[in-house]
Amino acid sequence: MSTRSINDHALLSDCRSAALVTSDGSVDWLCLPRFDSPALFARLLDEDAGYWSIRPACPAEVTRRYLEHTLVLETTFRGRDGTVVLLDALALGSRERGHSLGASSPGLLLRQVTCVEGRVPVEMAYAPRPEFGLIHPLMQPVRGGLIARGGANVLALSSPVELRVSGSVADVSVTLRAGQSLGFALQAGWAWAPDPLRRTPRYIARRAKDTVSGWRSWSRHHADYEGPWREQVNQSGRVLRAMTYSPTGAIVAAATTSLPESIGGERNWDYRYTWIRDASFTLQALSTATCKIEETAFFAFLANASATQLDRGVDLQIMYGVGGERDLSERHLPHLRGWRGSAPVRVGNDAWHQRQIDVYGELLDAAHQIYRDTGPLDPFTRAFLVRVAETAAHRWREPDQSLWEIRGSGRHFTHSKLMCWVGLDRAIALAPMLGAGARIADWARTREEIRAEILARGWNERAGAFTQTFDGTDLDAAVLVMPMVGFLPPDDPRVRSTVHAVATHLTDDRGLVHRYHATDGLPGQEGTFLLCTFWLAQALALTGQGAAARRAFETAASYTNDVGLLAEEVDSATGEPLGNFPQAFSHIGLINAARAIGDTA
Repeated sequence: MSTRSINDHALLSDCRSAALVTSDGSVDWLCLPRFDSPALFARLLDEDAGYWSIRPACPAEVTRRYLEHTLVLETTFRGRDGTVVLLDALALGSRERGHSLGASSPGLLLRQVTCVEGRVPVEMAYAPRPEFGLIHPLMQPVRGGLIARGGANVLALSSPVELRVSGSVADVSVTLRAGQSLGFALQAGWAWAPDPLRRTPRYIARRAKDTVSGWRSWSRHHADYEGPWREQVNQSGRVLRAMTYSPTGAIVAAATTSLPESIGGERNWDYRYTWIRDASFTLQALSTATCKIEETAFFAFLANASATQLDRGVDLQIMYGVGGERDLSERHLPHLRGWRGSAPVRVGNDAWHQRQIDVYGELLDAAHQIYRDTGPLDPFTRAFLVRVAETAAHRWREPDQSLWEIRGSGRHFTHSKLMCWVGLDRAIALAPMLGAGARIADWARTREEIRAEILARGWNERAGAFTQTFDGTDLDAAVLVMPMVGFLPPDDPRVRSTVHAVATHLTDDRGLVHRYHATDGLPGQEGTFLLCTFWLAQALALTGQGAAARRAFETAASYTNDVGLLAEEVDSATGEPLGNFPQAFSHIGLINAARAIGDTA
């Protein structure tokens, strides 16, 4: 089983798919041609599930970084007799610049190793295992590399040196001297199509350089943020762009599946999909760290993916595939042992069946952010948003599973009711643009009913806080969003008291925030949530507690790894990152908290 720290990985992306590379030069995760495709390398989840390693065959000190303003990874190995630099990238389409990143990405993994001083023995080992390790392909040496066949895939490895093949593993050892370089490339094709081309070292070097230029052109267009923690905000913006499926504008929650929320437990989910619940906070982050084009593309994806569901009277689905797919049925992969023995490994996510009534508010809040300052909407969008508002008005009294996807029977979650209030509030603001002026009175009446219920049943005087559920006593970090969405002003004593209660009772000794401590229908314990810690920082800033907000922010941000990536959670006992990686929601929380702290300073 894999034992390497989750934080040891760096992300590569072509804005269609993702790879994870360890600090010692091993690609232990690669999905092509989409984020949610079956993995070609999955050693992240099982030692026998495939990898591609390039590293010195001698002890070496390792440092790494992304080349400035890019997601092209540079790993430097300094040995006793010399230094080599490994450059890794998922190639963007030829001459893609600015907003077009990912428009024609070829699904090509580029790897260049260069000796910059002295002499260094280098070893490469290549063990592809398509379909999450199920397939051990047949390898055939060919001119310029080798072809691996098995199942639906054909893999073409381009290599400037002859490789030794033993079964389904290929390797080579070579000593590089100062100025010498080797370029490798991997491309996947289909068994029924012509084999992918082998690429020359010159072609590989040219595509790597072009990919650097592509990322830098995007970064130049998205460098407007001037507030605190500017570099971290800009890096988080690049991460969100990297986790965007360019053909549709969908943003995946994470690049991986089944990295656990508790080691050895079963809280292992597939996050390679897009959640509606993330919409409004995602758009806030995009408006800070990217630009209007990414915002509009993301909302258009959500609207198109969810179209027609409300027409049929069914619940709005909470999540979708990156192409807009609705059936995300979950299955287990029993042949994989999981990261540190955390099984089962899952593909798909059965949460797509759940009822979460908060999604109506999140979708309408997102629409309000996008369209409040624009001209007339098209008839399809107007009709769709009116249906969303009508559904929120009719279903707000119903129980659900909450944004945290709690298993078991539904409950009346305060946050879910709050977001229905948000939905109607935003629909009223948009009503003239929606051609729904006649609905304002009814929507306003229902909005006030929701508000009265939240104030009467969501507030617990003894707890001194708004609670997780109506008439409940348990705390939930989700209620921290109340001042962020405008339900109550930040100086309301109940808001300040709730923020204090969360900071006191849901925060661990490290200063990180748990989502809740209540029973959630699953065995075991989870770690603290970095998103919730950033929410606390944002709420503290809004309530005028700037110094405490900065401390909370810096505590959460300290868990970024050496290349600026954040996991989902942190183990309270060990401080080790947990959960799928990198986690979009954590980076969204960082961006929004930094902006709030800067705006309230």
